[in-house]
Amino acid sequence: MFVNKQELDILRTIFREPFINQRILAEVSGHSLGVVNRSLKKLAAEGYLDEDLRPTDKARKEYQEKAPKNAVILAAGFGMRMVPINLSTPKALLEIHGEPLIERIIGQLHEAGIKDITIVVGFMKERFDYLIDKFGVKLVVNAGYAARNNLYSLALAADRLSNTYIIPSDIWCDTNPFNAHEMYSWYMVSDLVDNESAVRVNRKMELVKAGEHEGGNAMVGIAYLLEEEAAVIRDRIREMTAEGLNEEEFWEAALYRGDKMIVPARVVHASDVVEINTYEQLRELDQDSNHLKSDALDVIADVFQTDLKDIVDITVLKKGMTNRSFLFSVHGEKYIMRIPGEGTDQLINRAEEAAVFKAISGLGLCDDPVYINPENGYKITKFLEGIRVCDSEDLSDLNRCMDKLRAFHEMKLTVPHTFDIFGQIEFYETLWNGSPSMYKDYRQTKENVLSLKPFIDRLEKDWCLTHIDAVPDNFLFYKPEGQENELLQLTDWEYSGMQDPHVDIAMFCIYSLYDKEQVDRLIDIYFRNECSRITRTKIYAYIAACGLLWSNWCEFKHNLGVEFGEYSLRQYRFAKDYYRYVAKEIEEGLFREA
Repeated sequence: MFVNKQELDILRTIFREPFINQRILAEVSGHSLGVVNRSLKKLAAEGYLDEDLRPTDKARKEYQEKAPKNAVILAAGFGMRMVPINLSTPKALLEIHGEPLIERIIGQLHEAGIKDITIVVGFMKERFDYLIDKFGVKLVVNAGYAARNNLYSLALAADRLSNTYIIPSDIWCDTNPFNAHEMYSWYMVSDLVDNESAVRVNRKMELVKAGEHEGGNAMVGIAYLLEEEAAVIRDRIREMTAEGLNEEEFWEAALYRGDKMIVPARVVHASDVVEINTYEQLRELDQDSNHLKSDALDVIADVFQTDLKDIVDITVLKKGMTNRSFLFSVHGEKYIMRIPGEGTDQLINRAEEAAVFKAISGLGLCDDPVYINPENGYKITKFLEGIRVCDSEDLSDLNRCMDKLRAFHEMKLTVPHTFDIFGQIEFYETLWNGSPSMYKDYRQTKENVLSLKPFIDRLEKDWCLTHIDAVPDNFLFYKPEGQENELLQLTDWEYSGMQDPHVDIAMFCIYSLYDKEQVDRLIDIYFRNECSRITRTKIYAYIAACGLLWSNWCEFKHNLGVEFGEYSLRQYRFAKDYYRYVAKEIEEGLFREA
């Protein structure tokens, strides 16, 4: 016969609290008197309790075999939702009442007698080094933290899973959730109903997938795995992470067998364990926390002449390739604040960006910034409701976007600075700090692309302010309140400068990962089917050059731990393929025609 979760709870309670009577046992264990009575009979029948209801040798052996051996704490993540305070502090090191989250977790593990602790780190990994000396922990580095979720983090520590606590680093536990003894594997959820949770607890205390519109139990993320379940999870994780698969998954995906987790629920009160995902959650838990200080929020308070407490509804927006941004409300209005991303200070001249906004101000190309700092790149803009970006496969969108782009180019705006494509190719390469390219034939590819410069230079150009980053995601469609028709504007002007405006067409194509037929279609849309062979080939040359430029940019970002997957591979391929298209045209006499 099988001894179930409730019966094992009662057995563990008897080990901790010598049996007096059923009523006291019910109070201590948290189970009803009826459950206690049934469990005592079952445990005695199975040989776990003697006639005096004391644990037998069989029970004591199992009690020792199932005791926790170690813990793995997952602390590699960037903590995107903690913007803006995660710019200087990993979530695990945020302080509640003067105590870093991870130190409280380690302290509670030590109280339960668990000293073998492994921490998987990534973002700001150096900040965790002191924990080795202070607590004797082991650190495992997840170098791919920026592109991979915590399934990959746990895979790096999979060989340590056996009678193990798995713990996220962004939780604050009021009471100690760890114990010197555990009787079964479990996954912790709270009694809080969470409409975003993918799991719920059924009557059997099983964790089953929640329906699409069905509220679930908030997932705390702490788990305990006995060797039997740990062996299954080790195999599942290795299988799921093979060949770089499932990089976006949370580790909990490995717990499912069909629509149910292989471990039962451990339900705690929502007030006992708090997951800290946002600035406002931290503020609610400890309004005096040292880590509530943020120069970005200080700027907002200064710009709007308000108190920090009036800055509410702080929500991270999707992390871009260059920046991270967050939405916030103040005085009942919504705004977006942009904060430059990793290494951006080396890539973008913020004074030049400010000059661009001065040139385009009031022309209907974009909403003028509420605030822009030409030194650090902080920018505040009004939030547009109901926004959508260009669908690079939708002909209607493409026609509108190319009309907008052409109208911008025809304004012939000027600024004091230039965007030098070939100079930027060299510049991004210098940011590799002497490291070789990841591509074996990089030198030949670069030589080929640079050989196109004389062809480009020889052609006449309508030199003017060019967006440079005129990609589908930067064309914003929106409907102002009370209007039926969608309006369109361009955003993200930070790379803009004087250049041949046809560069914008090339940039749109390579970001969209277009094939040649799609490239030619976009060129025809922009030029209304009146593009000369020379101009078309010039755009091909820009595609080759810009492909190499952004490939070099991706290699720089790679060295910072930021990955862009297929995008980076395709940029390098654009450099090679479109060089060949242009070289063939030149060989056939187009250069002489030019």
